[in-house]
Amino acid sequence: MRAFHFSWFCFFTAFFIWFAIAPLLPEISLTLGLNKQQVWTSNICSVAGTIIMRFINGPLCDKYGARILMGVVLAAASIPCACTGLVQNATQLYILRFFIGLGGSTFVMCQYWTSSMFTKEVAGTANAIVGGWGNLGGGVTQLIMGSVLFPLFKAGGMTAEQAWRTVCIVPACVGVLMGFVTIKLSDDCPKGNYSDMKKNGTMAEVSASASFRSGALNLNTWLLFIQYACCFGVELTMNNAAASYFKATFELSTESAAAIASLFGWMNLFARGLGGFLSDKANYRCGMRGRLAFQTLCLVAEGLMVFIFANTKSLGLAIFIMVIFSTFVQAAEGSTFGIVPYVNPPVTGSISGIVGAGGNVGAVCFGLGFRNLDTLHAFYLMASCICVSGVISGMIFIKGHAGLLTGHDSAEVIAAYKKTGAAASTTLQIPQVGTVGAAKLTDDSFHPSPYEEEEA
Repeated sequence: MRAFHFSWFCFFTAFFIWFAIAPLLPEISLTLGLNKQQVWTSNICSVAGTIIMRFINGPLCDKYGARILMGVVLAAASIPCACTGLVQNATQLYILRFFIGLGGSTFVMCQYWTSSMFTKEVAGTANAIVGGWGNLGGGVTQLIMGSVLFPLFKAGGMTAEQAWRTVCIVPACVGVLMGFVTIKLSDDCPKGNYSDMKKNGTMAEVSASASFRSGALNLNTWLLFIQYACCFGVELTMNNAAASYFKATFELSTESAAAIASLFGWMNLFARGLGGFLSDKANYRCGMRGRLAFQTLCLVAEGLMVFIFANTKSLGLAIFIMVIFSTFVQAAEGSTFGIVPYVNPPVTGSISGIVGAGGNVGAVCFGLGFRNLDTLHAFYLMASCICVSGVISGMIFIKGHAGLLTGHDSAEVIAAYKKTGAAASTTLQIPQVGTVGAAKLTDDSFHPSPYEEEEA
C-alpha cells in the first residue's frame, strides 16, 4: 500500500533531518567552544520546536488530510538543515535546531494516515509499524551521519570542521525529494484525496477548531499525553544524548560512540511494531483492559531499565541494558497509539497531535533535567517519572470500554474485538473520512456515519 510505505519512510526521513546534528555534536562543540549547558540547550530547542506544530497539524489533518502536510513540512525542515554549516555560535545553533525540529511534527501525519487506512482492531499494529520504522531513522542517522558520512567527508580531504559543516546537506536533499514525491504519488485515504472528495460531495467539510476542541476536552487525551512523554520523550532524549554519553563515560571516539548510540534507534525495526501487535492481541483477548495492562507493563519495565542502565559501568553490559531499555521504550510507544484511535474516533487527528506533542514535551523536560543535574541524577529523575506514568493507566476510561481496574466492555465492543458480530464492521474507519453527514465532533461522537453504515 503506497500510503503505508510513504507514511513510514517520510517519518524516517524527518528523523534523518531532525537528528542529523546529534552525532556531530562532539565535533561542533569543539569548533564553537560549547559547554554542557549549551549543548543541552540546543538539544532542548531541537525537540521544543515541534511541540506547537504537533498541536496545529492534528486539526489540519482532520481538515486537509496527511499527504500534503507531510510533503510541505518535510521540504520546509530541509532548508534549515542545509544551513547547518553557516552556524558560528551557540545562539545560532539554538535557532537552527529549533526550526529543524519542526520536521518532527510529521509524526502526526504519519499516525493519522495509517489510522485512516486501517481498522481500529489492527490500528495498534499498523500505527506501531509505521511509527517504529519511522523512528528507526533516529538510529540510522546516528550511524550514517556519525560513522559513515562524517568520516567519509574527512577521508575526502576535509578537516573535521569542514566535514560537519558540509555533511548535513545530504539529509536536506533527501527531505526535499521525499516531500515532492509524497505529494505527487500518494493518496489521502482509501477513497482518494480530500480535495477531490470535497468537490465530488463525498466528504463533508471538517472544522479544524471544533476537532481540536473536542480532542483537547477529553481527559484520556491528556493521560496518554503524559504516558507518551515518558516513552517517546525518553527516546528523543536518548537520541540527543546517547552518543555524547558513551563518548564521555567510556572514552570512545566520535565514530564508535555514534555507532553504539545508533543501537537505541535500531530497536525500532521491530520493537514498536511488536508493542502495537501485542497491544492488538491483548485487545483481542481482553478488550481495552488488555491494551491498558500491556501499556502499564511496558512503562514500568522501561523505568526499571533506566535505573539499571544509569548504574552500569561496563561498556558491554551498558550496551546490552540499553537494547533492553530501548525495546520497552518503543513497545510503549506502539501500545500508546494502539489506544489513541479509540478515544474519540471522529477527531483522531487532533488527539494524535496532542498525544504526539506529549513526546516532545517529555523530551524538553528530561532535557532540562540533564542540563541542570549530573547525569546519574538526571537518569534517576527520568526513571521515576516513567514508573509513575505507568500507574496512571488506571485513570483511563474510554466510553464503551472497560478500564484497567473497573468497568465493563459494552456488548458492541465485545462483538467488535472478538469479531463475533456485525458491530465489528461498523466501527472500522474513522467516521469523518470520506463521509457525508459526518458525526458531530463531540466527545459523544462514537457512532458510524451514514456512509459507513452503507459500506457495512
